[in-house]
Amino acid sequence: MTAAENVCYTLINVASDSEPPSEVSLKADLEKGEIKAKTEALKKVIIMILNGEKLPGLLMTIIRFVLPLQDHTIKKLLLVFWEIVPKTTPDGKLLQEMILVCDAYRKDLQHPNEFIRGSTLRFLCKLKESELLEPLMPAIRACLEHRHSYVRRNAVLAIYTIYRNFEHLIPDAPELIHDFLVNEKDASCKRNAFMMLIHADQDRALDYLSTCIDQVHTFGDILQLVIVELIYKVCHANPSERARFIRCIYNLLQSSSPAVKYEAAGTLVTLSSAPTAIKAAAQCYIDLIIKESDNNVKLIVLDRLIELKEHPTHERVLQDLVMDILRVLSTPDLEVRKKTLQLALDLVSSRNVEELVIVLKKEVIKTNNVTEHEDTDKYRQLLVRTLHSCSVRFPDMAANVIPVLMEFLSDTNEAAAADVLEFVREAIQRFDNLRPLIIEKMLEVFHAIRTVKIYRGALWILGEYCSTKEDIQSVMTEVRRSLGEIPIVENEIKKETGEVKPEDEVSAAPAQKLVTEMGTYVTQSALSSSRPSKKEEDRPPLRGFLMDGDFYVAASLATTLTKVALRYVALVQDKKKQNSFVAEAMLIMVTVLHLGKCSLPKKPITDDDVDRISLCLKVLSECSPLMNDIFNKECRRSLSHMLAVRLEEEKLSQKKESEKRNVTVQADDPISFMQLTAKNEMTSKEDQFQLSLLAAMGNTQRKEAADPLASKLNKVTQLTGFSDPVYAEAYVHVNQYDIVLDVLVVNQTSDTLQNCTLELATLGDLKLVEKPSPLTLAPHDFANIKANVKVASTENGIIFGNIVYDVSGAASDRNCVVLSDIHIDIMDYIQPASCTDAEFRQMWAEFEWENKVTVNTNITELNEYLQHILKSTNMKCLTPEKALSGFCGFMAANLYARSIFGEDALANVSIEKPFHLGPDAPVNGHIRIRAKSQGMALSLGDKINLSQKKANV
Repeated sequence: MTAAENVCYTLINVASDSEPPSEVSLKADLEKGEIKAKTEALKKVIIMILNGEKLPGLLMTIIRFVLPLQDHTIKKLLLVFWEIVPKTTPDGKLLQEMILVCDAYRKDLQHPNEFIRGSTLRFLCKLKESELLEPLMPAIRACLEHRHSYVRRNAVLAIYTIYRNFEHLIPDAPELIHDFLVNEKDASCKRNAFMMLIHADQDRALDYLSTCIDQVHTFGDILQLVIVELIYKVCHANPSERARFIRCIYNLLQSSSPAVKYEAAGTLVTLSSAPTAIKAAAQCYIDLIIKESDNNVKLIVLDRLIELKEHPTHERVLQDLVMDILRVLSTPDLEVRKKTLQLALDLVSSRNVEELVIVLKKEVIKTNNVTEHEDTDKYRQLLVRTLHSCSVRFPDMAANVIPVLMEFLSDTNEAAAADVLEFVREAIQRFDNLRPLIIEKMLEVFHAIRTVKIYRGALWILGEYCSTKEDIQSVMTEVRRSLGEIPIVENEIKKETGEVKPEDEVSAAPAQKLVTEMGTYVTQSALSSSRPSKKEEDRPPLRGFLMDGDFYVAASLATTLTKVALRYVALVQDKKKQNSFVAEAMLIMVTVLHLGKCSLPKKPITDDDVDRISLCLKVLSECSPLMNDIFNKECRRSLSHMLAVRLEEEKLSQKKESEKRNVTVQADDPISFMQLTAKNEMTSKEDQFQLSLLAAMGNTQRKEAADPLASKLNKVTQLTGFSDPVYAEAYVHVNQYDIVLDVLVVNQTSDTLQNCTLELATLGDLKLVEKPSPLTLAPHDFANIKANVKVASTENGIIFGNIVYDVSGAASDRNCVVLSDIHIDIMDYIQPASCTDAEFRQMWAEFEWENKVTVNTNITELNEYLQHILKSTNMKCLTPEKALSGFCGFMAANLYARSIFGEDALANVSIEKPFHLGPDAPVNGHIRIRAKSQGMALSLGDKINLSQKKANV
């Protein structure tokens, strides 16, 4: 067995630059030095032994001069020393000197100081020599009756370890501990004793639990947690015991400890699928989320609730708890609120949708009264989207929701207002009966809209859906009110030339005392004109947009006026009224054109907007039936087609989700009867405690694919050549935020290699956690060295280094073998994710790092290339399937992914098929990647560059 394989309980940090002292100087310090010198010398001895030195000459010196000392620091160091020092001769017999050590520890076990007794008992847990432990057994047993709980609880641990390793030394341990447990009052001692009985003699543990099952709720939380674990394990192995213990689990749901409640709820769900059990567990989870202040805890428990919902039989039970789940919205954290709203939306049904909508309306109104905060805007947006989804799924609710949401069209937060507008557009198209209500509310809030994007959308909705003469007149009135006095240019020039009161024009600002950078006072006064700001204030909204140079809204206005004018002509028979209305619409368009061409606005009108307004003027002057059809029928048909496609996509994704959740049972599947099933067949579910322990250790057993290349061997990297004196290869295990390198080192020489050390360094956002300890390799021997590397962000990382060693007996310098680089793949951290088009555009505008990758591939089909990129980069295509179907020789698609660190990655694929180069010509074009961090953008670009070409099979 090599040094690396020895079991180690104590880790000690060794300073790499320290010079190893000589054995003679250490001996002198240990014999004649002061307490401080002896302490330092003992520390050096421990470090040297850990580095592989034997130092047999110092053993007797330490027994004679250090062991009798009563200093607590030295006693602690001696415990470490006796743990690591070799205690046997080369042929495996115990050293004679150890008898003296054994006697010293027997005295320590009877020491009046409880700390010395307790720490000695902890040390005995680490001993693997039964000859050393045998003389100490009576003293260890006596410690069970010590007055101090620290000694008693460590005595229990010592007895448990000795019983597990050397049962013959204390064969009656379970009985002894059972009797101890019955009489013990201290919670930590009871917990240790009960834990031992679970692992050593489960029947005795169950007997004890049966005697005190009614008092479990009075126990300390550490003991309650162990009881939950025992009940889970017993019921998992023997399901017939469930009825006996399930009442105890119910009681533990009322525990004062959040940890116990959480574990009890999780155990209850695995033991019983009865609606009462699921309801009790879910209620417990909800209480935990509300009462716990830590957002991470809230998110973890919410995940448990979401897992419960995934089970079809549990979903119905959770539907009754939707109102309780909504209590979680009182948490200010946006991520918690987001998950809660999504969960509530998944559980909503016709029975509780009305109550849900009432709560959400109250929450929306609350966001108005809160002081503006970045998360308040996002939360309002989430609420609007949730209400939108509720109204689409349950059309009866739309009438209640719309009046509340329409108020937000005048909101300064454009994102929330845009979501409301999208919802209103869909509602007015789908629900004919709500159109008069929506038009009325829209006209009410129209004058208060302050953002140009929302104004454009509101104009479009009014132009498209105003169908009565009164509504059309109201729209025209609102437009004139929003535009101000026309012609605009003349009106603005009049204002500029000073048709305002002289006292408003120029005013002297009051003198101000200011402090300069050097701390001296200066007086500042200036003449300022207050007129422009007053004018800006009084300017109507639409005129304000036009004066700022935003003429896209003018093009939208022209289209709206054309639609309502054509509809008015069809509705009103009076020629005079028809001409009057059309003339007014044309006058508005002409005055806007005039304004765009003059120098008053901040930016002149664009040619596109001029063309659009001119076209509308021409349509109104001719009034042809074809144009009437295009403006008043085709536009609406396009919208209904788009909404139908979107609804179809939503239904398809919901169908896929429900198919995932539905448990399909084949007609010829065997039926499992609990009473007739053998114990070993019963455990259809895996042991949750074992799974969580494996996950914490990073040993999660993923189901290996049938392809042998997907096995562990695929992740083995050769680090040195076969002809090198030391051969090394590493298995790279990526476990979320850390990477474990399991390096196999083989000594291929006939010499003993001493101080063989693996030296590693990292490039990128990787950090080496600890330096691997040196070891000694016998001729042709091998050893495994593990190194942990922490990952901080998503970017390609490189681990490089070398192996250095000394050859035993050689006088030469240290030898060095340089290792090959290990490249850490970014794909281990990237997962497909989805977002809305608006969110994608917003992130695209915000992210500052862009990487443009030129397409260089041998793939000839556009769709095949896109699928290849998606597979290579773990990204998700946001562009709908229908938009990508068909063939036109060109394709544009948006891709999105998120890393486990919460970083977003966006990509836009623009590719084409060059027909002029023949049918076998490869695809060409560009992929633009955007990310918040430079590393993410570059790493993703490198990945695409490396995997663009399809491998020939």
